[in-house]
Amino acid sequence: MKGVCFYFQVHQPYRIRKDFSVFDIGRKKDYFDIAKNSQVLKKVSEKCYLPANKILLDSLAKHEDFKVAFSVTGSIFEQFQEHAPNVLKSFSDLASTGGVEFLAETYNHSLSFLFDKEEFQFQIAEHKKLMKSFFNQKSKIFRNTELIYSNDLAKFVEKLGFKAILAEGAGKILEWRSPNHVYKAKDCDVKLLLKNYKLSDDVAFRFSQQSWEGWPLTAEKYADWINASGGEFVNLFLDYETFGEHQWQDTGIFDFLAALPGELKNKGLTFFKPSELLKFKPKAVLDFKEPVSWADTERDTSAWLGNDLQRSAAALLYRIKGAVLRSNNKQLIDSWRKLTTSDHFYYMCTKWFNDGDVHKYFNPYDTPYEGYVAFMNVLNDIIHRVKDTKGLKMDKPSIKQKRGV
Repeated sequence: MKGVCFYFQVHQPYRIRKDFSVFDIGRKKDYFDIAKNSQVLKKVSEKCYLPANKILLDSLAKHEDFKVAFSVTGSIFEQFQEHAPNVLKSFSDLASTGGVEFLAETYNHSLSFLFDKEEFQFQIAEHKKLMKSFFNQKSKIFRNTELIYSNDLAKFVEKLGFKAILAEGAGKILEWRSPNHVYKAKDCDVKLLLKNYKLSDDVAFRFSQQSWEGWPLTAEKYADWINASGGEFVNLFLDYETFGEHQWQDTGIFDFLAALPGELKNKGLTFFKPSELLKFKPKAVLDFKEPVSWADTERDTSAWLGNDLQRSAAALLYRIKGAVLRSNNKQLIDSWRKLTTSDHFYYMCTKWFNDGDVHKYFNPYDTPYEGYVAFMNVLNDIIHRVKDTKGLKMDKPSIKQKRGV
């Protein structure tokens, strides 16, 4: 029986204070905008997390075979604990149904695999501890930040015990193949679970576009599209903020979400958790020579590392890691890890194609340059503080980031 696998990414970063200037370096000023972070989290909780969780909880109670999966970053988990414990409770209620799977990822939603494998492994371990302690789950499925995937990543996480990885079903890799099957990673036994980006983006980006030929998108129409898409299952991978935040309540997105499980069942479809897809035999081996992500039309890493501002900021960030860790200053180390979050580099993005509005969403800065200056001011303050304590010895980055990759 053909099925559907729902996966939702739940993440918000710790935003840097916009007023942290070069004149604040060395003055022991807080790095992160507590008021702004709290304001955004509470707004998104009311508009998205709480109503969407309520709908999913109702669907899980109504349909015994309904299942969904999440990855919840350590960054937003900590903010839930501090500013919205009721939201955390609602995720716990979902977990208690047995129909929800929580996947593994980097704790700080970082690009660390591209720069520092040791840090990458550390953040995965911390995230696994968090998921085990709160949801009592230990996932065999890995989801890398921004769905960035390559052959090298598969070989690395296989050594960490993962059986499968989520990845973008990019046309430049699949060519004529369908994303609606399990595939195998090159040179290892890790299985690839590919996002059906066409059907996923119909909801994430096109749902409220009245100029789109598919508008209005009803649950019945969407279930028909899924049923007609071929393959063994359809992976629908979305940012959870799609529901109520990217697509506002008045678009009908919540009614759509509530009606969808029933309409899928009416078409004879069932539901899978990502771990349940491991039983499918891979259709072919896929070769991801270069990193592929779920962002923008290029689906590479250029949204985060495509210009000189982003590359220089990332290189310096990882170059000082060793000195920061040797400081043994827990607050400083925690701040450094919060800076590894991919959002900070997304704010520096200078690409403005059809996806331009996406780069502006949740962006606290008016220009990419402002994002870069704020980030570098904080980074230079960390360097100043480390110099004051242990003496800074700059480490070399573990890899050289290719231009435009």
